[in-house]
Amino acid sequence: MAVTQQEIESRLWDAADELRVAMPEAQYSSVVFPLMFWKYLSDTWEHHHQEFLDENDLDSLSAEEAREIEYRDYQSFEIPCIYPGTVAERRASWSSILATITQSSLGQRVRASLQSIETANPDKFSRIFGSMTWTSEEVLSGEVLAAVMQAMDRTPKMHEGNMSHDVLGGAYEYLLKRFSDGSGTRAGQFFTPREVVELLVEILDPKGHESVYDPTCGSGGMLIASANLLKAHGGRGYTLDLYGQEAVSDTAGVARMNLFMHNLTQFQVEVGDTLKDPRFKKPDGSAAQFDVILANPPYSLKWKPWSNDPRAIGGTAPAKSADWAFVQHMIASMDPKKGRAGVVLPHGVLFRGGEEGAIRRRVLDDDLLEAVIGLPANLFYNTTIPTCVLVFRAPGTKAPERRDGVLFIDASKRFTKAKNRNVLTEEDIADVVTAYHSAFDAEGSPADPDGEGGLSARFVPITEIVEAGYDLNIGRYIKQAAAEQEDLGTLIKAYNVARAERQKTEQRMLDVLAAAGIEGFDE
Repeated sequence: MAVTQQEIESRLWDAADELRVAMPEAQYSSVVFPLMFWKYLSDTWEHHHQEFLDENDLDSLSAEEAREIEYRDYQSFEIPCIYPGTVAERRASWSSILATITQSSLGQRVRASLQSIETANPDKFSRIFGSMTWTSEEVLSGEVLAAVMQAMDRTPKMHEGNMSHDVLGGAYEYLLKRFSDGSGTRAGQFFTPREVVELLVEILDPKGHESVYDPTCGSGGMLIASANLLKAHGGRGYTLDLYGQEAVSDTAGVARMNLFMHNLTQFQVEVGDTLKDPRFKKPDGSAAQFDVILANPPYSLKWKPWSNDPRAIGGTAPAKSADWAFVQHMIASMDPKKGRAGVVLPHGVLFRGGEEGAIRRRVLDDDLLEAVIGLPANLFYNTTIPTCVLVFRAPGTKAPERRDGVLFIDASKRFTKAKNRNVLTEEDIADVVTAYHSAFDAEGSPADPDGEGGLSARFVPITEIVEAGYDLNIGRYIKQAAAEQEDLGTLIKAYNVARAERQKTEQRMLDVLAAAGIEGFDE
């Protein structure tokens, strides 16, 4: 019987909830995701192993022949034996350890199993389980770890014969969101709300067989969303070549597990500081280039500025904020023929001066910026500030009607209030994407203006932006519709009240002056 999405999500959360006595919710992911992925690998391996046993006559095969056939025709990875050839021999599988769960040193045995899987599959699973500090008795007692594993074992078998990758991947994302919803900043650092990701991917629109790169990939959500969108549009998501870099080793492991859970295997996720040590390079050492680049980097990150880096077009971002450094890296990473990039950043990048202003000027002079989209405040898990999306195109690749100018879209009023934050609805996303693709008349207004629903758009020529000192503040170019549509009767009433109050105040002042013997005051 097929497993429902709700069933697996509920049981996985029950397992995570066993950790409440041991650690804050922000730390649940470091334990739950490695255990969940281990169970997925073990269940999948055992499912295919049973198929191998059912379809082959082992009596006619030597051990070497049997292994060759199984790993050639049935298995795509190995769950090795620990201490092979000894009395203590056992497979590094979920079921093997669960069978001995009441024995001492559970954390050590789990760690040995996970490490052996990484070692046996270096091309696929190297460092995928992260630091595994939670396997230490000092961090997580064997009693609590056993409770988590026993609760997770009540989850149905996690293999393709029992549940689809859509269900499995959805469950993984459910946990990511649940941890972020309930834990604030720490979990939110590597989880961008799904609707923001969907908006960015819809705008950049990855095509089959293109390369997609996220230089600050977190849990891999943008890479997965790119494949999902292509699939939703009738393409094949697995044809995308996916690349990501993440500074935190454990989070990079979360991303790799997430991609595998979604049945995406054409990916490469590297660990390292993208600004200081970009891991994707050409043979000459310059930044590797991709068709689609998308990111939600850490905002206003303090960093050590480059001293001599070819990515630093227009200058070097200041030490107090790496926002424009991430943009420069993404611009350098755009394929010269069809590269496009989208990044979510705070509004300060639009108007801050100094080094950032110089970089912004160079980017605009080179006509690389295609669009600025203002988003609502309080969309994210780790900040309440309003953010914006910047969309870039490789030099000379803008559509003719978008050259020598920037499209501004104000979607700051388009949101629905949820429990802990604001959210963009599917309608909000669709309307922003429609505005992005709209045609504009000679004055920069939409050719088919709607004017309703709290969404405004305008194409602004570069000459006007230059006259404004290269300031990209959205309010400079788009006036709030609400202000333009104020009720005239309300304004007149407010004016009359203010005028009457002013007259009363002036009369009191004249009375005071007269009482003091000051004559000749002319109103």
